[in-house]
Amino acid sequence: MCGIIGYIGHKDNLELGMEGLKRLEYRGYDSAGMAVIENGKIFSEKVAGEVQRLEESLRGKVSKGTPSLFHSRWATHGGPTAENAHPQFDCKKEIAVVHNGIIENYKELKEEMEKEGHHFTSQTDTEVIAHLIEKFYEGTLEEAVRKALMIIKGAYGLAVISTKDPEKIVAARMSSPVVVSSNEEGGFVASDPAAIVDYSSKMIFLKDGELAVIKKEGIEITDMQKRVKEKEEVEIDWRPEEAQKSGHPHFMIKEILEQPETIKNSLRGRIIAEEGRVKLGGLEDVEEKLKEMEKLTILACGTSYYASMVGKYLIEEISGIPVEVDLASEFRYRKRPYKENEFFLFVSQSGETTDTLKALEEVKRNNSLSLGMVNVVGSSISRETEAGIYNHAGPEIGVASTKAFTSQLAVFVLFSIFLGRQRELSKKEAKEILTELSKVPEIIEKVFEKKDSIKEIAQKYAGYDNFLFMGRRYNFPTALEGSLKLKEISYIHAEGYSAAEMKHGAIALIDNNFPALAISLKDSVYQKMISNMEEIRARKGPVLAIATEGDREIEKYAEDVIYIPPVKECLSPVLAVIPIQLFSYYVAVLKGFNPDKPRNLSKVVTVE
Repeated sequence: MCGIIGYIGHKDNLELGMEGLKRLEYRGYDSAGMAVIENGKIFSEKVAGEVQRLEESLRGKVSKGTPSLFHSRWATHGGPTAENAHPQFDCKKEIAVVHNGIIENYKELKEEMEKEGHHFTSQTDTEVIAHLIEKFYEGTLEEAVRKALMIIKGAYGLAVISTKDPEKIVAARMSSPVVVSSNEEGGFVASDPAAIVDYSSKMIFLKDGELAVIKKEGIEITDMQKRVKEKEEVEIDWRPEEAQKSGHPHFMIKEILEQPETIKNSLRGRIIAEEGRVKLGGLEDVEEKLKEMEKLTILACGTSYYASMVGKYLIEEISGIPVEVDLASEFRYRKRPYKENEFFLFVSQSGETTDTLKALEEVKRNNSLSLGMVNVVGSSISRETEAGIYNHAGPEIGVASTKAFTSQLAVFVLFSIFLGRQRELSKKEAKEILTELSKVPEIIEKVFEKKDSIKEIAQKYAGYDNFLFMGRRYNFPTALEGSLKLKEISYIHAEGYSAAEMKHGAIALIDNNFPALAISLKDSVYQKMISNMEEIRARKGPVLAIATEGDREIEKYAEDVIYIPPVKECLSPVLAVIPIQLFSYYVAVLKGFNPDKPRNLSKVVTVE
């Protein structure tokens, strides 16, 4: 969730580092810092607050020395202060460390080193790493780092420089992403390709337990036993300008409006409509294995978990395979039996979600077939699973996921048909779904024509402190995702419920100050939803409905209605979530909040 950039070479390190940090601001952070080796000493500057404050603080102070490290920190151990910002140093300020993750045994290590005479100046767990490297320093920087990491427990993505070995940066990874790159301009390290893709598009993604020595002339990667690892470079096929706001006030609204294009990208080259068939190149190596599978477990967190709940409905109804959806964060903390011919799908926008990666490790120990559904090419889940599917949604900068969610839904439809055609799904049924799925991007454009009226409705509801979202069947997960969107960017307390469950408790909350958003489309549960809306109206609760175009009956049961075009029920969540995303965005903006940077949240969750 924090940002790391390191560089050794001939370019202006300050410009490179600051631009890199700005590209990673979407991750969420509360302090920033840098260090550079200059004339045999480490020069450093650290601030609490935004990257811009660091940039202002550095004006006129820093040379073009190298190597250099830059970091944006999201506070875990110790508050967001300049002292706790990274880099962290050893006693003599000869070693500088930037670190993402959590060191679980830092307290014991810190107490031990304090007894040995080490002096600590911060409240962070990261500072322990610098002092351990100092303690073990005898020959080279990489050897000292290796020895330090052998006794550390926890998660880390880190980069280290030292005045004792100034011609290199040492980087290492355990459960927190690290990418390295090298070209004629020098060597680079970052926590996210976005930070350095301007300078080098060919990346090497470190695996857990790997250590990289980055020099101006190249990179060597080894494991903790010093064995050299041959690594494949991954070409990053998107450019930084794709992540710019393009005239929009926020990334979130830009990414909401990009969804017709991102869904097209998710579908491109994968639909053979005339044959009622789906081509998923990433699954070709396991295609025969998949025919034998009898049960699927999907593991995910947050928005990806809600997309997976929709995936459960799709896969069970279209392919006939029983599906279990589990929170990855809970999966490995319970004993569960593994079934023969059970396979697992790991869903993550970033492909770096720590809880999901830990669940993947658990599954791999059982030797079960593992698949990934991720958006970021070369990410850990894409590399650690046996096969998988990319979303192709492009970089998503807004912390509150929008286009990644709908791209996941589109891919779940493809995956369901892929599995279904291996079984009993007919060509005719598959063709019908795929034909309508292909039209979804242009149907979404019609929803965008209602932006102004959605903004007016948001103005009406922005003053409430509580909200209930409810749906049934395919749109029960949409209600959960809707409540998450509203709460994470507007800080309004919101509950997501199956409408059927409302009368089992949540209805006690309803009064004239507790509105409900009901996803009430003309589908198989329409009359059930009407009944639930009547129950709320009877208790004087205001109702906002998402309804199917042409349905005037719904207006008897709702104060406000947002209409969307009709689609097949199995595709309706892709469409129904769009007005909810817009509604949540406008509420947040009307309340004066920045929807791109919700408080206390980060784009990529790399700690448990």
